[in-house]
Amino acid sequence: MEFLLYLPLGVVAGVLAGLFGIGGGIIIVPVLVFSFTAQGFDPAVLTHLAVGTSLATIVFTSINSVIAHHRRGAVLWPLFIWLTAGILVGAVLGSLTAAAIQGPMLQKIIGVFAIAVGLQMGFDLKPKASRAVPGKFALGLAGVVIGWASAIFGIGGGSLTVPFLTWRSVPMPQAVATSAACGLPIALCSALSFMAVGWNEAHLPAWSLGFVYLPALLGIAVTSMFFARFGANLAHRLPPRLLKRLFALQLSVVGLYFLF
Repeated sequence: MEFLLYLPLGVVAGVLAGLFGIGGGIIIVPVLVFSFTAQGFDPAVLTHLAVGTSLATIVFTSINSVIAHHRRGAVLWPLFIWLTAGILVGAVLGSLTAAAIQGPMLQKIIGVFAIAVGLQMGFDLKPKASRAVPGKFALGLAGVVIGWASAIFGIGGGSLTVPFLTWRSVPMPQAVATSAACGLPIALCSALSFMAVGWNEAHLPAWSLGFVYLPALLGIAVTSMFFARFGANLAHRLPPRLLKRLFALQLSVVGLYFLF
């Protein structure tokens, strides 16, 4: 029954992953927090469990999203390689940072981030392409920061990677596609780290692998893998302004709920 309840969330996460290159985590984490609270999970671990599970689902979401963007020739693989080098380091550091933060405080941090992303999307705030495409060192350093923050917030990094790449003169379709590709190593490394740091946690519910809750992971993964490709195709066909604004409003409401 729990598995079936998470199937619709996978649909939403998959479409968002492909459409905006954000991995779906920015909506998965709040919904999982609400769900885990309703299921009576221990408050000391439920936020970490939501973040870790979100990152694990993004592994599956990213695969089909990357395939769809790659078939359109939109992924800039040379940029991906050097970003990933930094992301792997940052993801481990971010997982350790999140584990050291108490659950209620982590929720507030995620709430602030959700509001910030909502404002950015709602007002379409984008950095102007004012600098050249970054070199290897700059890409690696940016990857560390993106990987670190993504692991804390339970996201695939698109809300950070896309603005960075567009600021560095990468066209938006290629920025979204490359961001989607970067979401895979972010999610994989971070999810494994959350499994490890939560492995001996005493208050976890049954069917958990560290800070990853398997029923939610499987339910979301089943549908998100298919709908990520659908979202990626929409990204190349539809102007997503209205959808982005509606999504931004929802994020802002969620962020305010976490804060107050």
